[in-house]
Amino acid sequence: MNGPERITLAMTGASGAQYGLRLLDCLVQEDREVHFLISKAAQLVMATETDVSLPAKPQAMQQFLSEYTGAAPGQIRVYGKEDWMAPPASGSGAPSAMVVVPCSTGTLSAIATGACNNLIERAADVVLKERRQLILVPREAPYSSIHLENMLKLSNLGVTILPASPGFYHQPQTLDDLVDFVVARILNCLGVPQDMLPRWGEHHLASDE
Repeated sequence: MNGPERITLAMTGASGAQYGLRLLDCLVQEDREVHFLISKAAQLVMATETDVSLPAKPQAMQQFLSEYTGAAPGQIRVYGKEDWMAPPASGSGAPSAMVVVPCSTGTLSAIATGACNNLIERAADVVLKERRQLILVPREAPYSSIHLENMLKLSNLGVTILPASPGFYHQPQTLDDLVDFVVARILNCLGVPQDMLPRWGEHHLASDE
């Protein structure tokens, strides 16, 4: 299996709930175990931007997401924001990779300063201290100097900053194509196989055959 087997996926209150939902679906299809964390703001954004309305309780949310993605029993594990006994809260039990998508600038700031006021922030702090893979997908425009300074600080610590900035060289025809562009880049960074977006130059090679 290429890429990590267990991944923490966190969604926070920036615009772009579609990215997180699509990534969750792709990880499930690639047989990854996903530890799912979501903020209240992210649930509000999701209800605004999509037709998905998540249950409030972690256990009900876990069942809903498992049915939504077709996940196997236990493949998706949902934890509440103050579940300090959850595996992502400790280096001894946390997955080897974490993605925050979308990542609000508030969450970005909290991670950059080492705040651990909820499980999402603590999980990111664990990934940093254990020197594991952390990918943050901010969605904001424009960025302030504070945002950019926080990104630079985290990048210098080895964090991958992957803004939700879809490209157009693959000639997207739908909104889903734009979402898939960003999700494919996340999967590439994780080392998880994807066929949504050819790597640069591959379409030229195919046309020459």
